[in-house]
Amino acid sequence: MSAWQFIKHFPCTNLSRHILRVKPRRCFTSSTPPPSSFSVTACLSTSSSSESFADAPYLSVRIHCPKHVVDPFSEALLCFGASSVAVDEDDEEDEDVTSGSSLASKEICIESIFPVNEEVKMCISQAANSIGLKEIPKFKVELGDEQDWVTKNQESFQPVEIAERLWIVPEWISPPVAEGVNIILNPGLAFGTGEHPTTKLCLLLLQSLIKGGEAFLDYGTGSGILAIAALKFGAASSAGVDIDPLAIKSASHNAALNNIPPEKLELHLAPSDNREMQLGKEQFDVIIANILLNPVMELADHILSFAKPGAAIGISGILSEQLPNVKERYSPLLEDISVATIGDWVCMSGTKKRS
Repeated sequence: MSAWQFIKHFPCTNLSRHILRVKPRRCFTSSTPPPSSFSVTACLSTSSSSESFADAPYLSVRIHCPKHVVDPFSEALLCFGASSVAVDEDDEEDEDVTSGSSLASKEICIESIFPVNEEVKMCISQAANSIGLKEIPKFKVELGDEQDWVTKNQESFQPVEIAERLWIVPEWISPPVAEGVNIILNPGLAFGTGEHPTTKLCLLLLQSLIKGGEAFLDYGTGSGILAIAALKFGAASSAGVDIDPLAIKSASHNAALNNIPPEKLELHLAPSDNREMQLGKEQFDVIIANILLNPVMELADHILSFAKPGAAIGISGILSEQLPNVKERYSPLLEDISVATIGDWVCMSGTKKRS
């Protein structure tokens, strides 16, 4: 089984996460208890990450879960069928002020989107079970009408200042600082708008690593944000890899928005069979993989196989509590390991050891 085929056998069928918002309509409620235990590794998501939800009905699901598990539970929802998740941080702060309860007992609301034919109850049960929740969280399902729900959420994507003079700007808004480094995006269904802490961490790391003339690999490219940023920072070439056809389409569109020719940014859809992808081994000076924990752990050797000896490597998409295991996995492969954090999220970086 090839490395790419192995990714397909994780419960998560996409290297990149989808984080969008939508406000739906009619309500139904369920409090049915979760099913019996199941095998996480045997479960495949049936979410249509490779299909377009534009102009199609969808389910918007509002889920109440304990605040202390909101990050792993959100990840699990994406693994077991959700097409997007979003947490309102303002609501979190309001709850902190108004509630005297402990962190472990607080509930927080997760807004999620599911395909209209998805078994929502089963997905939530599996997600809860996978992180050790004893009871399925309460949830409400609202049916959206036949509209482009991605377009409806454009108003929630505003320009993001990553660092001084470094901006992520949606396609439909003029850059706030015209002379800055502006990465123009229309993320569509692909993860990577600059709002998520891991994207910010990776962009800041990338900015520090690119000195000029490097070959860069974005492993799990999503919207293409890192591959595009590398070229704007001065890399000679970029390559982006993803297993989701929509991510490749999104990254290609975003490259065009930033006037980047195809010969400067190569995009590769990872094969689902045993065929090897057309990427040379030990080809890249800088590699960043901002993906999910399972592929981060299982594909460490595969990720590093594309790096030149002495190449700079960044690994993100992981939580602080997951860092010890990730660091242990990569210590035989990397030297001079360092860690940057934003909140509970981590970006680990190091240099590929020379044989």
